[in-house]
Amino acid sequence: MVIGTRNKLRSASPLVGDRVLHRDLYPMELELVVPEASHSRRKLERLLHPQYKETGSTGNLYDRETTIEMMLAERPGGVVVRDFQAQLMAPDTALVTYRSIGGGGQEARRTSIWMRTDKGWQLRFHQGTRIPNHWGNIS
Repeated sequence: MVIGTRNKLRSASPLVGDRVLHRDLYPMELELVVPEASHSRRKLERLLHPQYKETGSTGNLYDRETTIEMMLAERPGGVVVRDFQAQLMAPDTALVTYRSIGGGGQEARRTSIWMRTDKGWQLRFHQGTRIPNHWGNIS
């Protein structure tokens, strides 16, 4: 398994420093994007907000329970995370963006909205958009 990041976290927020957002959100995002790290229903239920929604890279919509079932069934595989950035949008809401590269070389742009709740940070929304593998692609 390969996990890495090209750029350090950058945040323009004066309320939560770069190190705090990175310390809190980067490891939790990795737990969700790397299949072998997410094979615990209990952990997934803690990380995903009860009203979690996802728009997958295929355009399909998923709710929390469907996402948990799919993640529990995923096979391990290497994922590289690049260009990870986090920005505080409100005191208890953060926007995370990054690129992922799967074992087959498929790249996707990913966007997550995290909310700080009484249970800590929880993922409220996620979207993945495939990046076409052809000339003229703007990265």
